Amino acid sequence: MFSKKRALAAVAFATGAALALAGCAGGGDPEPAATFDPDEKVTLDLAFWGNDVRAELYNEAIAAFNEEYPNITVNATFLGFPEFWEKRQTEAAGGNLPDVMQFDYSYLRQYSQNNLLLDLDPYLGGIIDTEPLSENILGIGVVNDTTYGIPTSTNAWGLFTNPVLLEQAGVDEFAGGSWDDYAAWMTEVTEGAGGAFWGGADYAGRIQNFELQLRSEGSYLFNDAGEPGFDEARLTEFWESSADIRENGTIIPQQRVEEVAPKGGFDSALTASELTWDNFGAGYLGGLGEGYTELGLIEPPVTEEGAKDLYLKPSMLHTISAKTDHPEAAATLVNFLINSPESGEIFGTNRGLPASETALAAADLDPLSQQVKDYEASIADRLGDAPPVPIVGYGTIEEKFRQLGIELAFGTVTVDDAVSQFFSEMNVVLGQ
Repeated sequence: MFSKKRALAAVAFATGAALALAGCAGGGDPEPAATFDPDEKVTLDLAFWGNDVRAELYNEAIAAFNEEYPNITVNATFLGFPEFWEKRQTEAAGGNLPDVMQFDYSYLRQYSQNNLLLDLDPYLGGIIDTEPLSENILGIGVVNDTTYGIPTSTNAWGLFTNPVLLEQAGVDEFAGGSWDDYAAWMTEVTEGAGGAFWGGADYAGRIQNFELQLRSEGSYLFNDAGEPGFDEARLTEFWESSADIRENGTIIPQQRVEEVAPKGGFDSALTASELTWDNFGAGYLGGLGEGYTELGLIEPPVTEEGAKDLYLKPSMLHTISAKTDHPEAAATLVNFLINSPESGEIFGTNRGLPASETALAAADLDPLSQQVKDYEASIADRLGDAPPVPIVGYGTIEEKFRQLGIELAFGTVTVDDAVSQFFSEMNVVLGQ
């Protein structure tokens, strides 16, 4: 489940160097036209990551697009996730990024700050229809008050549970409550399992759970200027908050986690709960295999009642190269891929739960996708504004947090040492 994050960390620094060079080339945003000329014959390059299944869906979407815009030829290419960003790095250095790109949230700040992405604000409400997109959704693609990406789909942080294991343990679904309530519930599950499985994993090993608590307190991980919203004392408090369940056997031992890798404890039926993004459900069911047809999906523990601690995160976005020769045509393609009923019908939830209401209404949702949709509706009162687009190097910081969480679980580092190591790494990434 962390393979994407490792891929991000592996190429982050090399990509940064290439983009710094590319950014010097600049190339200001083209002056947009008010409307798109439907008679102009143009060719656009479209790049996305995925597999043969997604490629076929894009082919179908392009065919539907061409029924409406026969004058726009779209040449689509795809790669695996790491290879996709390696190729973009090379193209960025040479100043020849594709016209339209499927984009990952972790790279949006890096590419936009180096003048590599088109300012989309002049097209919003015109070529790009904003009516089906909420303000929260549109705000996700904003860097320094400028819109550079439009989300195709969203996900939110949630708590998955395994109803089969809960029945075996004789324990009801987690009824909600504080982090202490969640720890007590996990203890009850572990005791009921009699050594066959555990109530969950160490929640303090995930930086997203730390962010959740910070947001509930009115703070943040990092602000738009890249400044952290926490100090050593607050991180110490967080990592110490789960010390008891690490030491008393409530949570799955880290050695057991290592033994089932690359799967995790939850999709190996070794833990009855997992805090993660809500679009991971299909992968979990696939990993659990025969005998598992459904999962529980409920809101995570509450730090402060009434706080807007949750937010919608893009599964992916669409962006346009700042150097495209056809910005209006590119914006027309982006609008179709995000908003059109045809796109919703063709992609379904392949790219995540559609962010556009028109695309979502046309999507044929399987039971799990419907569950995610219902879940995101159920947490509306906890949804706040999305945090600023991740700082450059965020993937490296997140990976360091995860690694230190593993060491804490093994007991090979103290909380104080872990905090010291994390701040040292963070300061290097932030250039402090």
